Amino acid sequence: MITDERVVSFIHSFHREEEALIRQLEADAIEAGVPIVRRETRELLKVIEIIRKPKRLLEVGTAVGFSAIYMSRYLPEDGTITTIENYPPRIEKAKANFASAGLTDRITLLEGDAARYLKDLQEPFDMIFMDAAKGQYIHFLPDVLRLLAKDGVLISDNVLQDGDVLESRYAVAKRSRTIHSRMREYLYAITHHPELETALIPIGDGVAVSTRVGETKKE
Repeated sequence: MITDERVVSFIHSFHREEEALIRQLEADAIEAGVPIVRRETRELLKVIEIIRKPKRLLEVGTAVGFSAIYMSRYLPEDGTITTIENYPPRIEKAKANFASAGLTDRITLLEGDAARYLKDLQEPFDMIFMDAAKGQYIHFLPDVLRLLAKDGVLISDNVLQDGDVLESRYAVAKRSRTIHSRMREYLYAITHHPELETALIPIGDGVAVSTRVGETKKE
């Protein structure tokens, strides 16, 4: 864990109790071994949504639909979510969860490769939540920036890789070195991009919050 467990427990002690559906979805995901957005991270998502009031929200990485359902609670009345997932068992579970939550009219699930969908999507999004395979963030970035509206917000989860990204390339397991180098590249890209202002926040597994301050130049 990146932050001290005592600090995390102290922060959690101030959180309001979540609704029964969210608690049940979280318990089901934990039982099934499916990683979901951590509580302190989703509190940050909630506040950003309330401030930004996104009418169009894009999520890259649905998993079982937990975060999409959570974020739907804080959308404006006319807000919608488009979410992308590639893993069939999780797609089916997400569909079932969206139906159970009565959200099939507000959440659109795109089934398949995120790289393909990101190239095809045209609608600008007020908020984008990046929560897919960490090694793909850098590859998704050009299309994500194309899709991010003026003054839009990009939130990237799990950017500190349980602390691995802090370590030397040779201090991490060989199988993790590609992800390690790609995440470092991604962090450099979003903190030095002329169209973004980015804050790296050491909560959960590390969150990057970027806001659009310029326009993407057309080729």
